[in-house]
Amino acid sequence: MYKFALFVCLVAAVSCSPIDPYGPVHKHEPKPYQFAYGVADEHYGPNFGQEEKSDGKNVLGSYTVQLPDGRKQTVKYQADHHNGFHADVQYYGEAQYPPPSKNPPFVVKPQHYAPPPPSYH
Repeated sequence: MYKFALFVCLVAAVSCSPIDPYGPVHKHEPKPYQFAYGVADEHYGPNFGQEEKSDGKNVLGSYTVQLPDGRKQTVKYQADHHNGFHADVQYYGEAQYPPPSKNPPFVVKPQHYAPPPPSYH
């Protein structure tokens, strides 16, 4: 009797083990691509864009953003599996900051908290 129970437990344990819990692995080769976008709004000021292309192994691209201080930042980059990611960052224009405020700083004074008096019913 014990041999039969041990056999049933062994069969149950072996049949419950996962064969391939994650499924088959599909290896997809990288494919060439190319894309670009850009925004240049003279009225409101946003000026940015990006372009990138890949031959499946090497990636070349650049992007441009308008910084809050008025400068334009351009990043040209390339990446591959052998050399990694390399970027060349350039800035155009001169940083311009707003003049300091002549108003005194706004100070928030803490308010005194007094709990309400207890009420007895």
